[in-house]
Amino acid sequence: MPTITEAVPVAEKLSFKEKAGYGFGDAAANFVFQTMLIFQLGFYTDVYGISAAAAGTLLLVGRFWDALFDPFMGVIADRTETKWGKFRPWVLWSAVPFMAMFVLAFTTPDFSASGKLVYAYITYILLMTLYSVNNLPYSALNGVMTGDVNERTSLSSFRFFFAMSASFLVQGLMLPLVTKFGQGNAAQGWTMTIGMFALLGVVFYVITFFSVRERIHPDPKQKSSPRQDFADLLKNAPWKSMFILTLFLFITLALWGSGMFYYFTYYADKESLFGFLQSLGLVTSTGAESWWHGLLSAFGLIALDDRSNVPSVGFSLFNMSGQLVTIFGVLASTALSMRFGKKAVFLTGLSLTTLFTLLFIIAPADAIGLVFVLNILKSLAYGPTIPLLWAMMADVADYSEWKQHRRATGFVFAGIVFALKAGLGLGGAICGWLLSMYGYVPNVVQNEGALLGIRMTASVYPAITFLIGVIALSFYSISRTLNVQIQNELAERRKSFESN
Repeated sequence: MPTITEAVPVAEKLSFKEKAGYGFGDAAANFVFQTMLIFQLGFYTDVYGISAAAAGTLLLVGRFWDALFDPFMGVIADRTETKWGKFRPWVLWSAVPFMAMFVLAFTTPDFSASGKLVYAYITYILLMTLYSVNNLPYSALNGVMTGDVNERTSLSSFRFFFAMSASFLVQGLMLPLVTKFGQGNAAQGWTMTIGMFALLGVVFYVITFFSVRERIHPDPKQKSSPRQDFADLLKNAPWKSMFILTLFLFITLALWGSGMFYYFTYYADKESLFGFLQSLGLVTSTGAESWWHGLLSAFGLIALDDRSNVPSVGFSLFNMSGQLVTIFGVLASTALSMRFGKKAVFLTGLSLTTLFTLLFIIAPADAIGLVFVLNILKSLAYGPTIPLLWAMMADVADYSEWKQHRRATGFVFAGIVFALKAGLGLGGAICGWLLSMYGYVPNVVQNEGALLGIRMTASVYPAITFLIGVIALSFYSISRTLNVQIQNELAERRKSFESN
């Protein structure tokens, strides 16, 4: 039997092509994910025309339905048998309906107020259902493409390099594209912009399907049922830690992401923001073209040189600068985790992210430079943790197989993705409810109470939920040494049942 320090067989190393092909799938998913995370609550309140409280409840209901559907999808995926594998075909089968529903969910119909609310519920719930059908099998691929724990981290780093690149485009270009395509009609602009991203998403999913392969398979003699799969999860202590971490991590991302849209729209001082953008050459006071104007014009976008568009330009730059720094953090993740261990890197990065998020509360409305610096520091700290979450999920699936002698990769990932979706639903709902509680009213100058609520949703509240995630992660028990031991012992088991 190999020692715990030995490497896995070379056959489980993945090519650059396969890693990049896998990454395209998360680029497609992030066209949807980042749009929901950053813009959906604002779209529903300021474009679609429903209240913050109603929008928050809608997000909660839709994402909780999606979360409840995830275990069923996990069971289905684990029991799918095709010549392409268990999980890979779902990426292809779901691509077109998933992206079509993405467009419909950001379409504003000419209905009555109650009719629009019903339409929003139907399209959003269907979108989240198709998200599960597509993304859960895609995520589970990380656990079956290779058994090498370091290759999994590398694969996750490729995945999130592509994901963050897509996020960079979505967060930076979404509002300028909406303005360009809408020509004064925001609803039209949103539908056309989402349609463009949806077409790209379908192409990317096709690339993923033809690029990846499944190599890790359960023992063909394995007998299990959904009830047994669930019982195994309840005995899996590392899975419990990851569940709580994921739940509060995504509560925080949805809460903070939604909150920052309102922060730039209503709280950030527009004159100070204009001066900051002018100092960077992004806007001009004379109407002359800036380099930013030239860049946008190259993509057929309009000039954004007047103060009416300053919040959207500032918010786009804020998101793009954060995503750019995050990409560097993602690229450093593999090297850092190999040197210090996944848990140590995750704990350090998430603790620092909590601190920098909390510090947003000290920034006055005119301290634009400070807000950007805090965002860069926060993104740099958070970036290395992003691939680790999914690499550690694959390790948890291995841990379950090692302990229980049964493998249910899809169901293990389904439980964690359940927490992810529930977190997104809670985070968006909490943001909507908090803003409503503090007196937020769409498209008007906000009173002092509403401005305080906007500031709190961008700082103190997400810092608290981040901190709960840090505490949950501290109980994660798969060390570097145990990780390698599990990897090698499972490799020996697979050799035995593959030779029989």
